[in-house]
Amino acid sequence: MEKKMDIVETAISAGNFSELAKALTAAGLVETLKGDGPFTVFAPTDEAFAKLPQELIGDLLKPENKDKLTAVLTFHVVSGKVMANQVVNMTEATTIQGQRLKIDAKDGVKINDATVIVTDIEASNGVIHVIDSVLLPATAAAA
Repeated sequence: MEKKMDIVETAISAGNFSELAKALTAAGLVETLKGDGPFTVFAPTDEAFAKLPQELIGDLLKPENKDKLTAVLTFHVVSGKVMANQVVNMTEATTIQGQRLKIDAKDGVKINDATVIVTDIEASNGVIHVIDSVLLPATAAAA
């Protein structure tokens, strides 16, 4: 029987999360997201990262800004395995970063200002929902 890939392996094999993988590596979060979980990750695509100002990305990837980068990335992760049929019945979720995400399922599903474009990509330690924008917590948006 084939072993199911974890969240990080699943995202990397999908091929459109290289910026996310680079950021997770820079923040030292790869091992965390390879852990037992379960985790629900709202994963921004490479196109989502491309929407951000390049100077913001460059700034976040600097070693001295590891805490800011970690805050941004953990703002995309919710504890537990929350499938799409559960997400649509929620109005908010608390991230492992500590701040809350607003969930609006009236017309499609929006997480804060990001639209969910693919749901329920299952991994051995949770689930990935693909979003079209990078979510920025209040602290990073001000930075």
